[in-house]
Amino acid sequence: MAKAELKLLGTWSSPFVLRIKWALQMKGVEYDFIEEDIQNKSPLLLKYNPVHKKVPVLVHDGKSIAESLVILEYMDETWKENPILPEDPYQRAMARFWSKFGDEKCLPSIWRVFTAQGEKIGQALVSASENLMILEGELKGKKFFNGETLGFADISLGWIVNMVILLEEILQLKMIDEQRYPSLSAWMKNFSNFPGIKDSFPPQDRMLTKYRTLREALLATRGSN
Repeated sequence: MAKAELKLLGTWSSPFVLRIKWALQMKGVEYDFIEEDIQNKSPLLLKYNPVHKKVPVLVHDGKSIAESLVILEYMDETWKENPILPEDPYQRAMARFWSKFGDEKCLPSIWRVFTAQGEKIGQALVSASENLMILEGELKGKKFFNGETLGFADISLGWIVNMVILLEEILQLKMIDEQRYPSLSAWMKNFSNFPGIKDSFPPQDRMLTKYRTLREALLATRGSN
């Protein structure tokens, strides 16, 4: 497929955009990446995602697909090479379940830790730890969420690797350790070292700068209310 037929609208730091990059890399699909400024949305983004007005957006042959999990399913149905969803219907359902669990439960609870201060950090950690322990139980005895093969749920939950490292560095705390989360810790290493994943994370120093600034701005806004 010609590179110009496929475009990905996104931002360099978005974990949701990163999902699509990982899947495209795994499938060996060429594409053009168009960097967007979410604070100053381009006419192209507003044209292709008028409903949510956010990234990622995949544009294939002039047709746009929005929402990262929807995009992943579209890609798996369009490019059959290296499938990311299991063939078994139950396993496919479980992959979707854990992906939604990550977005609807894990991500908000970890974000609350990041945006908390003082005693509220500890309170937020309790909820985040409960969700991480659920993932720990699901991964027990497995290399990836579907067993030995990296797939849909791993790509969907891959943001945990980067987000936890950032959070631990900025807040100077340990959220995931090998003693309490042996399976989750092993999964993070296996995921990070998987071909096509290892070198695809945004620069750590740049991410730290961005998230430190973001946290300071959020806390300052909260303090002024």
